Amino acid sequence: MASTVGSTSNILSKLNIDADWAVDAPPNLQQNLSLLSPQQIELAKMLVEMGQSHVFEKWTEPGVDDDEKRAFFDQMARLNASYPGGLMSYIQTARQLLADSKAGKNPFDGFTPSVPSGEVLTFGDDNFVQFENIGVREARNAAFVLVAGGLGERLGYNGIKVALPAESTSGTCFLQHYIESILALQDVSGEHQGEIPLVIMTSDDTHSHTVELLESNGYFGMKSTQVKLLKQEKVACLDDNDARFSVDPHNKYRIQTKPHGHGDVHSLLYSSGLLKEWHEAGLRWVLFFQDTNGLLFKAIPAALGVSASKQYHVNSLAVPRKAKEAIGGIAKLTHADGRTMVINVEYNQLDPLLRATGYPDGDVNCETGYSPFPGNINQLIFELGPYIEELTKTGGSIKEFVNPKYKDSSKSAFKSSTRLECMMQDYPKTLPPSARVGFTVLDTWLAYAPVKNNPEDAAKVPKGNPYHSATSGEMAIYRANSLILRKAGVKVEDPVNQVFNGQEVEVWPLITWKPKWALTFADIKRKVSGSCSISQKSAMVIKGRNIFLEDLSLDGALVIDAVEETEVKVGGSVQNKGWMIENVDYKDVSAPEEVRIRGFRINRVEHLEKTYSEPGKFTLKG
Repeated sequence: MASTVGSTSNILSKLNIDADWAVDAPPNLQQNLSLLSPQQIELAKMLVEMGQSHVFEKWTEPGVDDDEKRAFFDQMARLNASYPGGLMSYIQTARQLLADSKAGKNPFDGFTPSVPSGEVLTFGDDNFVQFENIGVREARNAAFVLVAGGLGERLGYNGIKVALPAESTSGTCFLQHYIESILALQDVSGEHQGEIPLVIMTSDDTHSHTVELLESNGYFGMKSTQVKLLKQEKVACLDDNDARFSVDPHNKYRIQTKPHGHGDVHSLLYSSGLLKEWHEAGLRWVLFFQDTNGLLFKAIPAALGVSASKQYHVNSLAVPRKAKEAIGGIAKLTHADGRTMVINVEYNQLDPLLRATGYPDGDVNCETGYSPFPGNINQLIFELGPYIEELTKTGGSIKEFVNPKYKDSSKSAFKSSTRLECMMQDYPKTLPPSARVGFTVLDTWLAYAPVKNNPEDAAKVPKGNPYHSATSGEMAIYRANSLILRKAGVKVEDPVNQVFNGQEVEVWPLITWKPKWALTFADIKRKVSGSCSISQKSAMVIKGRNIFLEDLSLDGALVIDAVEETEVKVGGSVQNKGWMIENVDYKDVSAPEEVRIRGFRINRVEHLEKTYSEPGKFTLKG
């Protein structure tokens, strides 16, 4: 034993750590010090000094579970390295935030909200078209960042969310749709355009599944070198107001961890060196988006055009928001000391904040029928240069919050462990007042149809509020495409209402097209001419770039695919029995999960399908 103490003393002296520290260490740690490397001893010292001695309480004597003890320090090293400032900073921040939470401190104390400046767009008008044209050109200077750390469990789907079909007519999954949209932007934004980068932030839960999805599908047509995956680490769970780490109840040599939130994307981008690479390559914009919004790329060109025209450092995509609706509002906050910031304020904080600062009615609709504070949809556009400047100061760390569930009003104990969290939309909190932070409001039907609620939860949503389910998400795609074609002059019949999985939705014609067919409203208008009409029971899937609809009357189902060098004019009367939408109960385990959660399947009774695989000009007449 003397030699063990001696060797431990030698290690400590080499580290300039007083050997007396070993004597003061918790007994169960003290007897295991000889197992540890110098780096691990440094970590152990830090943990003890930061009030975490309890994590060693149940450790066994040397020779028992030694590999598990080393694995504990591997976990500590990962947690220490992945958090800006390390575990010491994490614990210090947690103690401050937990004290504020116990005291009931309002994070917006001293701030008065007002409506910030931004751009409100109306789809299809001259202003919208102008911004779209600018945005398409700017796409050559952009990088895209997909935040995809979540599984589909909340949806009732056991896979990763980006693998879910966005719609059933083509079976295109969300990730494929996103990649094809980026490739379409890449193709049209300029002849000499290089590759538009795509970063996907994954987690332990989604990383390997995302890699498998990409590799088994040839990256959906994107070069593998274009795609970078950044995996976020979890953070330590906390047991009490002193920020003591929560030991895993199933393994005394592990700390419980939970996701830190999508705000990690900023520190990951900063530490990866990608931002510097992009800047040196001449890129100007970074676009952040989330995993299951099938409409998003209909809104991106115009919003990017707004960023370029208004020279916004930060541009939040937004939709009109009803007062008190359960979606965050974008507000300008001005502090009594003169500080200002334009930030997302959660809906449950906005109303009391307004009431406390001279607005006795709180969050109310204005003359437009909507709240003056637009609804944040968590799709963000940053200008790269100022973004790098800011992250150089902060290391990519984002203002955090903590949300402990207390056992009682004394707020002295938690029902279960908690952790610090951060959100990517909170990035503007640290920006100087000179930063140009704005928003772009787009029609909800065009920009926002997230898929996040399972059928049971969606069916409980109060009437008139959005379901945000796989059912409503898919139907929103058909509605948007139908309304866009209407705006371009196509006579599209009105929808009918149907109920799937307890959710009443509008069923429009089942119209979809690949992004390469049309990215902007100008593209649509160029490819649709004459007197075209589509009946409500119709379905149409367009897969080629140079397909033109001229005097088409569609009453049934039409699927048309053409290679790049082919031009096809489609017209005349196409009539057949078409496709039927059949109800599927979400409890019917004989159906695949992705079918059950949307509550219907498409029965392809009859359709006209034409594939053009040879170059040339063709005419298809019904």
